[in-house]
Amino acid sequence: MHSVPPAVPLLLVLVASACGATTRPDGGQGILPVGSPAPDVEGRDASGARVSLASASGRHRVVYFYPKDATPGCTREACAFRDAWDRYQARGVQVFGVSRDSEASHDRFREEHRLPFPLVADEDGRAQRAYGVASRLGMSARVTFVVGPDGRVERVIEDVDPGVHADEILASIR
Repeated sequence: MHSVPPAVPLLLVLVASACGATTRPDGGQGILPVGSPAPDVEGRDASGARVSLASASGRHRVVYFYPKDATPGCTREACAFRDAWDRYQARGVQVFGVSRDSEASHDRFREEHRLPFPLVADEDGRAQRAYGVASRLGMSARVTFVVGPDGRVERVIEDVDPGVHADEILASIR
């Protein structure tokens, strides 16, 4: 008879729980749907000033979740937003990058790549859960939310190509 090593059932439980829908604080399951009020997030911009989603009300905002600072895909995505920053500013759109990395990690990442927009240190995953973004190996999945001037989610993008994503988002905002 074939025996299963004791670590295998635990591994299966961990994998299964990582693949399930995220339970949000509002009681919903999975990704925050279009039309929902966007939960507030707060981060620091390049000057070190605190900036929140709520403080940018009355205009479009982009909240993009990404797995990890300084990794190839995340760097490509952040730099694409940086390279499109003048066009975002001309349209009055505020961008917030959110990951589970620390403030210190964000500071290094922002400085190394000259990122002009706020990065949110979501170390405890509170923002990630509020938006219903899945966690993979302790990191956020790559998901973007476009928040309208009224504070409601207008669009959710789960299939993100980091290199062209910033341009696609800006083109979609009326």
